[in-house]
Amino acid sequence: MRRVLLLFMMVAGISLVLWSGWHNLRERRRAMQMQQEARVTLIPDTSNTAADSPAAQSPLRGKPAPAFTLMDLAGKKVSLSDFKGHPLVVNFWGTYCAPCKLEMPWLEEFSHKYAADGFEVVGVTYDAEVGKDTISKDAQKLGVTYPILLSDPKAEKDYLSDSEVLPMSFYVDKTGKVIEVTAGLGPKDDLEAMVKETIAAGANR
Repeated sequence: MRRVLLLFMMVAGISLVLWSGWHNLRERRRAMQMQQEARVTLIPDTSNTAADSPAAQSPLRGKPAPAFTLMDLAGKKVSLSDFKGHPLVVNFWGTYCAPCKLEMPWLEEFSHKYAADGFEVVGVTYDAEVGKDTISKDAQKLGVTYPILLSDPKAEKDYLSDSEVLPMSFYVDKTGKVIEVTAGLGPKDDLEAMVKETIAAGANR
């Protein structure tokens, strides 16, 4: 009788352990599923057909790019007019912006790949308050060699209005007209296609 009781207790103990393990596994899977459902995507949809997207709402598309004169990380003044006659991407970014840091090496690559076409890139940091050293270190880590400028309220108002979506890029043709605006991170191939379109847009003007 004692052996039977002992065997029963062993079976009950093993069953309890197995049930506890199964229950914990189920709870972990449930928690993971809830976490995935609640996860914020770092790469927003950049479809230009979305009527309510910041890019679609930008009043700059088809108009001359607003003039600016901003300080670079070395304290030198850089103006939009310095890039006159060059197809250009004005890229607003921030040190806290993970998608920006994915996109910037692509822009660096294309600035070299299409240099013979006069293509230029200028980055405008949206968080100058963090300090030049932090911004410079981030740019160096990303391998960025194109100009990085410190934004000011006027440039932010002229280009971004009330939008807080980053990265935000303005594609400016050789004549100084904004031919496209993109908000958020899209595929690399789409970015390169826009660079080519920007180069071609002012080719015969």
